[in-house]
Parts: sequence; structure tokens; C-alpha cells
Amino acid sequence: MSKPIPESLTVEGLRSLYLERVLNPREVMEEVVRRAERDAGMNIWITPPAMERLAPYLERLEQSGPESLPLWGIPFAVKDNIDVAGLPTTAACPDYAYEPTVHAAVVERLIAAGAIPIGKTNLDQFATGLVGTRSPYGETHNALRPELISGGSSSGSAVSVARGQAAFALGTDTAGSGRVPAALNGLVGYKPSLGAWPTRGVVPACASLDCVTVFAHSLNDACAVDAAARGAHPEDPWSRHVAVPSGSKRPSKLCLPLQAPEFFGPYASEYSAAWAKTVERLAGLGLPVHYVDTGLFSEAAAILYEGPWVAERWADLGGFIESHPGAAFPVTERVLRSGASPDYDAASVFRAIHRLQALKLEARKLLEDAVLVLPTAGGTWTREQVREQPVEANRDMGRYTNHCNLLDQCAVAVPACDAADRVPFGITFFASWEREDLIRGAAAWFSASGEPEGAFPAAAEASAAVAKESLEAPVTLVAVCGLHMRGYPLEKQMQACGARFVEEAESAPKYRFVKLPTTPAKPGMIKAARGGGAVRLELWEMPLAAFGGFAASIPAPLGIGKVELADGREVPGFICEGYAEEGAEDITALGSWRSVHN
Repeated sequence: MSKPIPESLTVEGLRSLYLERVLNPREVMEEVVRRAERDAGMNIWITPPAMERLAPYLERLEQSGPESLPLWGIPFAVKDNIDVAGLPTTAACPDYAYEPTVHAAVVERLIAAGAIPIGKTNLDQFATGLVGTRSPYGETHNALRPELISGGSSSGSAVSVARGQAAFALGTDTAGSGRVPAALNGLVGYKPSLGAWPTRGVVPACASLDCVTVFAHSLNDACAVDAAARGAHPEDPWSRHVAVPSGSKRPSKLCLPLQAPEFFGPYASEYSAAWAKTVERLAGLGLPVHYVDTGLFSEAAAILYEGPWVAERWADLGGFIESHPGAAFPVTERVLRSGASPDYDAASVFRAIHRLQALKLEARKLLEDAVLVLPTAGGTWTREQVREQPVEANRDMGRYTNHCNLLDQCAVAVPACDAADRVPFGITFFASWEREDLIRGAAAWFSASGEPEGAFPAAAEASAAVAKESLEAPVTLVAVCGLHMRGYPLEKQMQACGARFVEEAESAPKYRFVKLPTTPAKPGMIKAARGGGAVRLELWEMPLAAFGGFAASIPAPLGIGKVELADGREVPGFICEGYAEEGAEDITALGSWRSVHN
């Protein structure tokens, strides 16, 4: 009988299942291949996952265990303008294809951390587009509604994660390609500061602005990838040292646009309502909200395609276009050739550089210890509508993203709410390049503020209370052994209280472990006077401001007491009253709640 594999693959979830020996990477890769075949008509892949290509990576992992590497056995997708040794790099142009002998720098680092590159994903050709329809390999379908665009240019990467074919995926982001597809497919899109991740082995779009990015289901997963990918590369002239954020920091204020954002497309009114709802949620975080004139961001954004920066694309790709007539997608060639306009002479470039430098200074002053919040996208389109107006629709998609790299900012796109049925709406937090701690803090704060389904009232109240305290407020460890662990239904209660996963752990061998006859079934840990066994559990860190309300919400016979760990520590955690042992199933020998479902 095949083992159940979660529909959504996550870094944290798979690591937990590997550590518990519930699954192994080969089983996961077989399911990944099956899902890719299932979704073949969605045009997600250019080089799809195949077991024969994955075999060398699996054989390497068999020489070690999941404890040995931080991303051991985690499947990831790679946008097909990023090199993977032995696989063609096409940039979605068959005539451009070549087969690299070495991995791109970020791919090499992720493999060294234990991750498995499963295939190469579809994209807007030469990463020129934000819609996901500009590819001779087919229009990538939206993961939730196939008639809608997926967003681009990192279209296949985002959809592969949203469809459960990868735990994370690499994209690139010059104008928003690592953020727009995240918003349209309900994901997190993390765009580090320029140069923080090397671009060696990446087909350039605008080399001075290009970033490698990650799509994931959570900020924690994105940060785990960042930890492996970040760092200057000695052979990459565009990389630079940008320190790993020491943690998440609450910004001193949120900057929202003074001018009401403009929305477009068939869901314009729904997007507008979703933004209004999101603004209310932001206002409830307990942070000062400042409404600012965003004209400087719009002015910077215009430089990317309506100024001389488009000539950089022509400088990188013009030779290929000229020597391969008809090889490029028609709308792609049209955009690229605009960079050859005689209007973009050297003087115009320097005028733009000088103006942009002044705008950078204004933006830095505005965002000192603060973050800017904008809709990630102002709407979406059907794929048919984009075919009818390819340039205009694409221009709209970059309205709130194009300024970011020109102004040397970092950004993270996160889901906010649903604008309509299966139409997600997302926002992006922006900060100056050296303040990635602020975007992480703001995104974590915002994500924890949503009321989870099925939350106990006390937990929901705790979520509201914790939003009024600092992210740096006192915390306590909490040991959980059942439905509050990662991947289980009550994980959202932990997140709603501002808690974060810290580590796997094991109790001292002094507990009887029982399966309570409740609906749904729950485990109970009862400390034994003699005998008993060890129980594998998780340690989470929870703000003290939320802890009291959380503990009060736990129904009998469960409660919070001191749990003794194998290393001798005693930490607050779930315990069970002794009377509940009567009528409960003894599962001490299994040693873990996850083993009950194995």
C-alpha cells in the first residue's frame, strides 16, 4: 500500500516526515513525477521530473540521513533560465538552448544542502514578461483557475509549488517575476536584496537588476532556502555581501499608499474590496500606519520599460535576436527590440542613473526603519485577454513591482485573502536592501494575524493580543506532541499565537503515550512513576503575551505542565491527566504521534 504524501509539499513538513522515517525521498520523487504527468496539460515544465534523472541525487542521499543536511531530500524546481548541469537551459527559446556542465551558483549551494533539483520550469521567454503566456512551450495555467494567467516570468516555478510538485522553486526577478506569480497562485515569493544570492549561471535579463528568488508555501520555508543560497560568490561580479538577517524585527511603521491603488482586469472590484479588507487587517497589527505619496516609486518603475534600462536587455540578447531571425516569440522580440531605439543614447542612460540615484535617497529616507506595503498585483487577466492585448496587460501586472530592484530594495510577497473563489489576493512588503529583517518581521506579523479555521476563541484573542507586542517580546518554549505539530490541523493555532517552530526533540523515557478516544483522536502524555518510554515531539517558541490565552483554551483531559526532555531540560508542554488512561489505547511503543498515521 502506497504511503500518503501531503498534497502540499513543504520544507518543514517533509523534513519532519523524513526525520520520523514516515517517508523517504524516493517515495516523494515518485509521487512528484506522477503529479507532473497528471498536470502535463498545464505547461508547467520544459524539462519535467523523471526518475532516471533523479537517481544520482537519490543515491547520494542514501549515503547519509535527514539529520545530516538542512534540505536533505527536499525537491525543488528550477526556472529554465538558471543552469542545472546536464539539463538544457532554454530560457524558453529552443534555438537559444545549451547544456551547461556546471550548476548555477545557487543550484550548487542548494544541492550541497541536500535538496534535489527535479526539473526545469516554463517561463516567459528570456524572462521578459509578467504574465506566463509568452512561451513556445505553451501558456502556463494558473494553479487554481486554469483560464487565468499564472503570472510570470517565473510561471512554471510558482505553479509547480502550488500544485504540490515541489516544496520550493527558484525563479528570477527583475521587474516582479518572483512576486507576481506568487500572488496569483497563493504563495510566498521572497526576493532578497540585489547581489545577496549570486546570479552566476543565470541567463541575464537586465544583469544589473536580476535576482534569483524563491517560491514557497511559507516564510519559514523561504528563509530555510535563503540560509543555503545566500552569500557572495568569488566568480560573480554582481554578487555582494548582504548579511543573513539575524532574525525578524518589527518595523517602526507601515507605509501605505496615500493614493488609492488602481485595480484592473475582470476581478478589479473584487481586488479593490480585498485591498480594503487587507488595510483594515494591517491597521489592526498595532503598528503606526503612515499614508505616503508613492509617486517616487511610480517614477522609478517607469524607468524600467519606458526609459533606457530596456537597452540593457538588448545589450545582453540583441546579438542572438539579430543572428536568429524568427527564433523569438513575437511579443518578446518586440519588447527586446525597443531597447535598440536611438532615443536611448549614452546621455539618456546617465540622466536616468542620476535621477534614479536621487529617487533611491528619497526612498531610503521614507523607509528608515519602516516597510512599504502595496498590492503585489492590481488584478489578473484571463489567458485569452492577454493574447488580445499582450503588451498592455503585461504592463498592468508590473504596476506595483517594477520599482523594487531599481531602488535597491528587498521584498516579500505574501497571501492576504481571497478576492474571489480561487482568486487569491496578495500584498508585498518592501524595505531598503540592508533591512531584510524588517520585511521578514512584517510578513511574519501579518501572516500570524489571520484568524485560523477552527481556532479556539482564546487562541484567536491571543493572536490579537500578541499583535500589540513587539516581535522581540519575552517568549517561552512549548513542547507539542500531537495535532499542534507541523502539518497537522492545529498548527495554525500555534501560528495564530505568533509561535514559531524551533526544533525536533524527545522526552525523557518516563511517559506513557496514549491515543484518546476523542473526535478527532488526540494523543496524551502521562508521566509514569515507573517504566514508560520516550516520546518524539516538537519544540515551538511562543510569545509570553499569547501563552496564557493559549493554555486556557486547551480542553480537558489535556493541559499544560512541565515536560521533561531527554537532555534533562524541563519545558512547558502538553500533558494529560492520569484518569484519561482508562479507555485510551496505549501507543507508547510507537513513540510518536506521526507513527500512528504511518
